[in-house]
Amino acid sequence: MAPGKSPLIDGFQRRITYLRLSVTDRCDLRCQYCMPERMQFLPRTEVLTLEELHRIALAFIARGVTKIRLTGGEPLVRRDMIDLVRALGREIGTGLEELTLTTNGTRLAEFADDLVAAGVRRVNVSLDTLDADRFAELSRRDRLSQVLDGIAAAREAGLRVKINTVALKGVNEQEIADLVAWAHGHGHDMTLIEVMPLGEVDGERIDHYLPLTAVRADLERRWTLTAEDHSTGGPARYVRVAETGGRLGFITPLTGNFCDGCNRVRVTTTGQLYACLGGREQVDLRAAVRSADPGAAIDAALTEAMTIKPHRHAFAIREKGEAPALARHMSVTGG
Repeated sequence: MAPGKSPLIDGFQRRITYLRLSVTDRCDLRCQYCMPERMQFLPRTEVLTLEELHRIALAFIARGVTKIRLTGGEPLVRRDMIDLVRALGREIGTGLEELTLTTNGTRLAEFADDLVAAGVRRVNVSLDTLDADRFAELSRRDRLSQVLDGIAAAREAGLRVKINTVALKGVNEQEIADLVAWAHGHGHDMTLIEVMPLGEVDGERIDHYLPLTAVRADLERRWTLTAEDHSTGGPARYVRVAETGGRLGFITPLTGNFCDGCNRVRVTTTGQLYACLGGREQVDLRAAVRSADPGAAIDAALTEAMTIKPHRHAFAIREKGEAPALARHMSVTGG
């Protein structure tokens, strides 16, 4: 933390040390639970420049943020995004402890070496199936081979890879155990995630909502799961699977609230700071970074964000025909 700066502590005495920074809302996949096929992406004029994203990130580091995750959309589709990675990587060891990103993996083979050179040591890769036909149907793009090549390239480059899988009833529920075994067999940790009720999509989310309580019960009939204290700074709760030797996480926004220990905020690619993924509370960092005195304005906005951060989210899966809990898409908020 910079001398003379105060830490980011919200109204519930939770210290904010983790920033999820979205660099784009665009993506080269169209996963059905995330966005519609004909997604309307933001006009480029509304999106922060890489220089503005960098300035905002530095302001967070000065206030005690030690971990930054770059997100999207798909962060690696943004032109010259690796320049931002390099710039932030230079902050590691001088306040920033970890720089990482979440990706769909389609461009990992191209950028894995650059990420390592910039200081990234691990990445999360979203992968919901190992079946090529199911992948093409779910993502509306035939790119499973690219993703698998990207994961292999990341590991070869020296990146630790964690697989993120959204549990989907009637889609991949019969494949989850196989996915876990595959990930652990390749040396990757894995995290299962309940579907998030963000934004309008084609179809009804409730049709595919699969509680992780049911998934965990099924896995416990197959394997021995032992709770671990391991944490990567996010909301996942981890177990060790005795039979595979690997680590498995569960992110349960709907069946198991994890807000008491929340240490993070999100900044969208348009500069909106959301104090909670499942809330509407926000402050405008784009206006701050483009003001006459951006340093002071960003600092004031970060302080304000701490006063509006709620104690917990209000996620809920709505019945058929009802609007989602929040209108904004995950790709806009930052995944």
